Amino acid sequence: MAEKIVIVGAGVAGVNAATKLVDNGYPGDHITIIDMGKDPYNRKPAEVMEGFLGAGGWSDGKLTYHTAIGGHMSKYCGEEKAMELFNQVIENFKRFHPKPEEVQCSNPEAEPDFIKPYFGLRLFPVWHVGTDYLHEIGKNWYDYLVDKGVKFEWEHKVIKIDFEAQELTAVCENPKLSLECNYDRLIFAVGKSGIDFGKQLADEYSFPTEPKPVQIGVRFEAPQHHFQKLIDISYDFKLYRKFEDEGVSLRSFCTNNNAAYVAVEHTYGDVSYNGHAKKGEEHRNDMTNFGILMEIQGIEEPFKWSRDLVASVNKTWFDSSKGIGRFARKAHSGLYYSPSRRRGMTSEGELIDAMPTKDLDQIKDAFQGYYQYIEDFIEDMKKVFPTLGDDWGIYVPEVKYLSPEPLVDYDTLALADFNNVHFVGDALSARGITVSGAQGIYATEWILDMNQDPDYEYPEFVKHY
Repeated sequence: MAEKIVIVGAGVAGVNAATKLVDNGYPGDHITIIDMGKDPYNRKPAEVMEGFLGAGGWSDGKLTYHTAIGGHMSKYCGEEKAMELFNQVIENFKRFHPKPEEVQCSNPEAEPDFIKPYFGLRLFPVWHVGTDYLHEIGKNWYDYLVDKGVKFEWEHKVIKIDFEAQELTAVCENPKLSLECNYDRLIFAVGKSGIDFGKQLADEYSFPTEPKPVQIGVRFEAPQHHFQKLIDISYDFKLYRKFEDEGVSLRSFCTNNNAAYVAVEHTYGDVSYNGHAKKGEEHRNDMTNFGILMEIQGIEEPFKWSRDLVASVNKTWFDSSKGIGRFARKAHSGLYYSPSRRRGMTSEGELIDAMPTKDLDQIKDAFQGYYQYIEDFIEDMKKVFPTLGDDWGIYVPEVKYLSPEPLVDYDTLALADFNNVHFVGDALSARGITVSGAQGIYATEWILDMNQDPDYEYPEFVKHY
């Protein structure tokens, strides 16, 4: 008899896991997916963090195609298998795409000489799905899983998991609709919004984890023509530099062009920034945006440090915007700095939610001395792209929350003491659509093999760390 599988999180990892199962004959009515957000028919474009296909699958649409980008995959299964899994993720996005012929791969091969004196440039293939197709992809994909019998519990937040009793509790706004359910097997695919909960479980059950470095910076925006020379070579370019003696490295991240918009993210009650690019010409604004992210080693309690930094920036907005009565500021926001430009617009035609500031000291104080690396990065970009000058702006901060990574079995992605609990996606430091989906598929391939063999015996936990 098939096991009852519960998937916590309907992001890219969880959805690819469920798809792999039902594609291979696993009964959909034995699969339940629980998510804090909404289904793709009711999820609004601005609801970036929770809901079907998660954050990346709702607002990004670029699938990196290399094992050196986007978190760990090849360390679990080797290079060849990792690329096979990536192909499965890409084919799923094409499969539910309304115009699959428009999914294109860019594959730059030569690092240009004009970059070399100041930056390294990582070159790797990227599949471009198109942000404005993601919502249609989501609807098609969701309909397929529902037709296969998969049950979804929307707008439910899992607040407790008892690994020993194999049961969990999820709550929603209506207490009468809160649920408790048992499972035979759990796939923990919570994404960015559930990282805090993953850390809570790690502390509660004392399972071994590996601390991850800080990943924080700003979202940079400028007219596209300043970067066109590089964009012609590498659409999703990755500039990088390292200061090994100081434990700091920087990289540009998630480059968006043509119809490029800065996106607001709400996590843990605070605001940070990301970016996306639409396909349709009607959205074209001839702008480029990308993250300038620092990876900082040696920070004590890096997860807490990152959250405190974001909260301090948001508090600056709050403290500077106090009013009386109905004029009082009701929400936090980030900061916008530019030597010459005004804030940009969202793809819906509204001003991006950020507080303009001319005082860089506010930003420098929040970054506790690390902003100098970003400042130098921008100054050197002005040398490499000589027309750039002061024609740019930054949205502060951009952050990738990485809680301590649980140590899992490399063959199953399961916990050492609970071999029926699999961590995948951002919960396992995936940091990307392709790797997140690949991890979901990888875990379920093993589940399928195990369920199809009545005499299957669990392997001993494989410790590769």
